Amino acid sequence: MELFAICIDASDPAKLAQFWAGVLGREVNADSVLPRAEDGGFRIRFVDSQVPKVTQNRLHFDLTSTSLADQQATADRAVGLGGRHIDVGQLPEEGHIVLADPDGNEFCVIEPGNNFTAGCGVIGTLSCDGTPEVGHFWSAALGWPLVWDQDEETAIQSPQGGPKISWGGPPYTPRNGRDRLRLDLVAAEGEDRQTEIDRLIGLGATIVGPDPSQAGRLLMTDPDGNEFSVA
Repeated sequence: MELFAICIDASDPAKLAQFWAGVLGREVNADSVLPRAEDGGFRIRFVDSQVPKVTQNRLHFDLTSTSLADQQATADRAVGLGGRHIDVGQLPEEGHIVLADPDGNEFCVIEPGNNFTAGCGVIGTLSCDGTPEVGHFWSAALGWPLVWDQDEETAIQSPQGGPKISWGGPPYTPRNGRDRLRLDLVAAEGEDRQTEIDRLIGLGATIVGPDPSQAGRLLMTDPDGNEFSVA
């Protein structure tokens, strides 16, 4: 299986895609998809959803910065495009800046010199709530090695580099309704889709049913109950 995209529910997919294209310095195509960046950054797909956001997301992007001035410039650019500063309980001494996009999806701009995101590109990490077991599940599902497995925290990264996907361990944000950010998978060239679905089930995934965000996709959940789709 390959990671095709990070899928984000949006009240106005085209508008939210333009926001993120502006923040990340990327282009957006006619299907409200940000193609994969040269630094290995995730492809991002925006899909229509009129279900309001009611709780803090369990997944969010951590953006990198090269200096304090660059960090502030990224935050200012995001606010100028329609984002806003938010308080999720961060401490004053913490160096990251916490923001929300126009739909309220949280993201952070990490301070320069962060060793964990070094060399990962503009999107340093897709940071997720999750148990160590789900980190091991996704490592096996995608064939990405574990690059961190300590103190109930795990992280994986593509062998080709680029952003990491990390799971922070307890405490976990309560789930309330559908996950607004999800992973979209696709069978790699030469793979049989049903065989891969059966493999995911063997690893601990569960079939939910057809994905309402796009015809032809199958909605599944990982061992922590996080939704993802398979095309």
